[in-house]
Amino acid sequence: MISATRPVLVCAVSALLLSAAASAVEVSGITVAERARIGSSGTNLVLNGAGVRTRLIFRIYVAALYLPAKITSGEEILRDDQPRRLLLLMLRDLTAKEMTTSMTEALNETLTPAERAPLASRVQQFNAILEALRDVRQGTQIAIDYVPQRGTSVLVDGKEKGRIPGADFNQALLRMWIGARPRDVELRTALLGVGPGAK
Repeated sequence: MISATRPVLVCAVSALLLSAAASAVEVSGITVAERARIGSSGTNLVLNGAGVRTRLIFRIYVAALYLPAKITSGEEILRDDQPRRLLLLMLRDLTAKEMTTSMTEALNETLTPAERAPLASRVQQFNAILEALRDVRQGTQIAIDYVPQRGTSVLVDGKEKGRIPGADFNQALLRMWIGARPRDVELRTALLGVGPGAK
């Protein structure tokens, strides 16, 4: 009896361990989940890709992009009106001013004046959410969730801090990471799940 059940038990334990190992990946020493649930209905998303945002010699955060299904085209992701999450896992402390300045500069670099104009009030709203955080500490998790018809929600360590309407705003925001003119080309490649650094 013991010899008959032992192989079954070993197989079950092995399967459980393999399942746990497959449920997360490691990026720059940070564990990134393979799946995420967003919105009040708990929409299931899968990890599209993850990488590290660096500036000069400093590692700023690990970014992870979640979608309903994996897509390697940035323009296709931006064009599809589907739920998505961009998760930022902070690797260093930042002040609220550093966060808002960085986001504003990124929007200026990745969007034309004509593209920025209709977003001005919502960019101010987004910056106000970031400013209300005061300082962002190493280890903080910032999720930028988009749900069609509900808009973009900003969650800090799982708590919603504000919501901004419009698919166009979320598209503009994501262009900083996966658009044709991203601030960090290597991170874009990783988030799209292509290239040697992709996760």
